[in-house]
Amino acid sequence: MKISVVTNAFNQGQYLAAAAESVLSQEGPEIEYFIMEPGSSDNTVQVLEMLQQRYPGRITVIRDADSGPADGLNRGFERASGDWFIYLNADDVFLPGAFTQAAAAIARNGNAGAIVGNGYIVDEHGRYIRRAISTPFTARRFVQGTAFALQQSTFYRAEAFRQVGGFNLANTTSWDAELLVDLDRSGWSIANAGGYWSLFRMQPNSITVSQRYAGESERTHARYFRDEMRRERGPRDAIVRRLRQNLYRLTHPAMTIARLHDRIAPRDHVFHQASPPAWARD
Repeated sequence: MKISVVTNAFNQGQYLAAAAESVLSQEGPEIEYFIMEPGSSDNTVQVLEMLQQRYPGRITVIRDADSGPADGLNRGFERASGDWFIYLNADDVFLPGAFTQAAAAIARNGNAGAIVGNGYIVDEHGRYIRRAISTPFTARRFVQGTAFALQQSTFYRAEAFRQVGGFNLANTTSWDAELLVDLDRSGWSIANAGGYWSLFRMQPNSITVSQRYAGESERTHARYFRDEMRRERGPRDAIVRRLRQNLYRLTHPAMTIARLHDRIAPRDHVFHQASPPAWARD
């Protein structure tokens, strides 16, 4: 099995080395790694030079302007030759053993279009915030508010990715979720695995933390709902959404207990994998 990984590296020089090392240190499947560099103005280029010196022949750097993250990812995967795809944002990190566990999950789910694992949410320094637990995903569950797939732990079958046309270039906020919606609507199953495979870093400049596209995100999710339910989303749907979420928590006590534990007994733990490696520090 061969896994193709793509990282967008636009002005994320302070995090990029940790992300890249988390890819290149994986064991198990063969890895093909692309880093997209569309024209950064920080130290990203210098970090890339150090990475290529440290890992000669293991990274393909593509210096090409793009129209946004989804475009950059699609350009990377167009060049990919792997059986499965995954992308890692330059500020996120894979955990040791992730690809070995994912390969085992892929083997157990031979017809799946995507495999989804769990992970941890950390702050900008890699300090533990809480677990990020993925749930069964379908387009209907997603628009109803009871489906979550951690992007950093989501592997896509190359055949399925290409069949649905890759990421929607017009989607600037949740292209990853839309791809899973497209896969489900095209008849591909999305399988959940139990492993913890990645760190999702909540840092000030990320789209999630900055909320700089909040309005666009709201419009995009309204489109998901409209396309799936064949009607506009109304005030009653917000109530039903909350009821469904509460029912899901009641019927999945292990996940609920884990989340409660994170709230009332937070861990004082820093993941060393999130820190820049010694060779990349100033």
